[in-house]
Amino acid sequence: MNTTDLPALLDATHVAFDPPTADRLVQLDAANVVRSSDCLVVGPSRLDALEHVRTREAWCSLSEKRSGADESGQKWDQLYSQDVRWELPVVLWVSVSLHERVNLWRVCSWLRHIGIACSDVLIIELERVYGTMNRFREPPSMPRLNCSASVADHLDNVLLDRLAKSCPWPVERYDRAVRLWESYADEDPLPFVESSMAGVEGFPELTPLWGLLSSFFPRKTTEGTLRLSQLDELILTILSVGEYQTDVSVFCHKSQSGLELRELLSCTGDLFLEDRLAQWARHASNEFVERASDVRPDVAMKSWVYRLTERGTRLRDKGLDQLADAPRLPVAGTEAYSPVAPWVLLEDGRLARL
Repeated sequence: MNTTDLPALLDATHVAFDPPTADRLVQLDAANVVRSSDCLVVGPSRLDALEHVRTREAWCSLSEKRSGADESGQKWDQLYSQDVRWELPVVLWVSVSLHERVNLWRVCSWLRHIGIACSDVLIIELERVYGTMNRFREPPSMPRLNCSASVADHLDNVLLDRLAKSCPWPVERYDRAVRLWESYADEDPLPFVESSMAGVEGFPELTPLWGLLSSFFPRKTTEGTLRLSQLDELILTILSVGEYQTDVSVFCHKSQSGLELRELLSCTGDLFLEDRLAQWARHASNEFVERASDVRPDVAMKSWVYRLTERGTRLRDKGLDQLADAPRLPVAGTEAYSPVAPWVLLEDGRLARL
């Protein structure tokens, strides 16, 4: 490709994995932009398109603040919409963000499902832009969880140059992306976990992604004790027995636990913390976490206050008697803390059935 091809390429179908990128592509005169910017590193995923949409909408409806659309009513995820015109070629713009990489696998799978050949799919991979502000210092024991990168971080001339030079992936690499989505959305997580731990050529995002997803599963020690997931243990460590705390105070807690929690939330978003605290408060009749209305009900992350109960302290410190002690949490194609899908994280990083 060269710059003389740009007018035709701007008339192609462009898929953006975050709203800023969609806006930039419109500014660059891309005629047909499709948003596929759902945050799939949290919540359920399904291989069947209709089931995926239904399950994601049902999950969003349980949230007190999460929405499937922006303030204008435009959906974050338009991939499966019947209104999309798939004009060839299809150009996929992707950064190194974990959010975008998972969406990339999904789009490759969907395009194959609707009959678009991989030779008609141009994939533009943008590296991280260095020198920008880094919001959180990473804990030294964890791999970097990069979910803040965006195609929109790059200058217009860089984007146009990369568009002019865009080309399809080799068939083998495209096939691997499709298989990754199929295993990610499968109710049996073991094939995906095994791929993540072994590595897949061309997909370096798998190691940090599994580092994030594994933090959502309850853990089993070598002695056989069931413990909370890393995420939940951090939350319950920060919560106090005597003092109520807002979501913001939990998020901003000045401690090592607060630092590690913010690292995880840098990928999930702060609403995920709000949802998880509410799930704990609703679970088991407030036996572990108590919630009360705050005096600022209209302020984000300050609508409610939470505190830990004595039983919650024992759960955090001594472990779980059963998986149902904690509220269930959908993770990709499966569910953490589910008695019918009792997956636990072993100390070597693998998942196993309880």
